[in-house]
Amino acid sequence: MIVKQFKNLDEQIEILRHKGLIIRNEKYAKKILLRENYFFLNGYRHLFLISETNKVYKEGTTFEELYSLFLFDRSFRNVVFKYLLVIENNLKSIISYQLSKKYGYRERDYLKENNFTNAPEKQAQINDLLKKMKRQIRVNGSQHSATQHYASNYGYIPLWILVKVLSFGIVSEMYQILKEEDQKEISNIYQINDDTLKVYLPILANYRNLCAHEDILYENKTQKAIDDTVYHDLLKIPKENEEFIYGKTDLFALIIIMKQMLDKEDFKNMVLEMNNVIETLNYNLQTIKINDVLNRMGFPLNWKDISRIERSIEIDE
Repeated sequence: MIVKQFKNLDEQIEILRHKGLIIRNEKYAKKILLRENYFFLNGYRHLFLISETNKVYKEGTTFEELYSLFLFDRSFRNVVFKYLLVIENNLKSIISYQLSKKYGYRERDYLKENNFTNAPEKQAQINDLLKKMKRQIRVNGSQHSATQHYASNYGYIPLWILVKVLSFGIVSEMYQILKEEDQKEISNIYQINDDTLKVYLPILANYRNLCAHEDILYENKTQKAIDDTVYHDLLKIPKENEEFIYGKTDLFALIIIMKQMLDKEDFKNMVLEMNNVIETLNYNLQTIKINDVLNRMGFPLNWKDISRIERSIEIDE
């Protein structure tokens, strides 16, 4: 097993220079490496390399250009995170409203096993989820102001308060094990098929966690491909072997999902903010083109047109 040894800032600078990266201001570079971490900054090197086998930087690549891609990803990630939080809040509100209306607002009402699917293969998952939710009630009943207020003054915590302290992952999992009629009632609000929403929610939850932990966003791939949509066709995304080359397992797939789950104004604002971040990066690039970055993201060149496409998705009954 190869052991990775600690390298001080001078050694890190030397490694980067040995690989062909131009560093004109060592003091500035050391400051960035100390604050941002060599390992994480180095994660953005791939587009600047001659090839994945010849891991040397393209001629003329500067430290500042490499850092500009790092900063771009951070800014883009912040925009995505901002609107994922909007989706998360909307989803929690819709789910808590629908379930409270049907099953009641006290824990003993909405945490019953028979409120969920009776599919035998889902029973263990249901029991596990209910344990997680009850644990959140115990923990946050005294620590979170809203849950503490309801627990102290009313003796129960309604679902519309509890969802505020549940993770997106737990809420996503909750949707997967609801009764089919409840899934449809929720998905109909989004004008999305319930089976499609089952695919979307884990993807959204994973990206939410990725953004929260500042992992690399722009080249991230989803574990599961989304289905073809009207947006793939209307944007005239090219195909290879009968499959769309963009918007299936890449970052643009997330944008397609968000198009269907944000209201029109929020989505329009998100696209504008994203475009501003992309334009800033374009100004700072020298050895690579902005189209190289967009391609890595899975963004077609006409990606902004998605904000002008009206929602027109049929719902399977």
